[in-house]
Amino acid sequence: MMNPLIHELFQKSRFLSKELNMFLKIHKLFASQWSVIYCVDLHGEMTLTQIWKYLNVEAPTITRTVNRLEELCWLRTKEGKDRREKVVELTEFGLEQLEAVKKSVIEFEQLYLNNLSDEEQVALIRLLRKLDERKENLFES
Repeated sequence: MMNPLIHELFQKSRFLSKELNMFLKIHKLFASQWSVIYCVDLHGEMTLTQIWKYLNVEAPTITRTVNRLEELCWLRTKEGKDRREKVVELTEFGLEQLEAVKKSVIEFEQLYLNNLSDEEQVALIRLLRKLDERKENLFES
């Protein structure tokens, strides 16, 4: 018999992305775009490679998203160590808009996490991180 856990995780992930899109609509952003903005805000300047590896997303998808966010004036890219490497950073506009978007995301998070106690949230994070440990073990073999 199949374990329904993975299906449930996928369903919740899609549901949360769709719901987050509703909260981000006023900022003219999508959840996938916010993921990139958040990543660059959290880590500072990053290469495209660092972003797609961190977010576990295909390189062409990240390139398209970053290009779109450049058009929307959220991000800018510059040459890295060589011409092929692109370094991504937030623009002045992106930095100015960041707090308003964070407020919307916090509102979203509070709404969807209010059924979980602080202890349950910590436990869920710990359990989800254990899934990564399994992945790392698979690649060590």
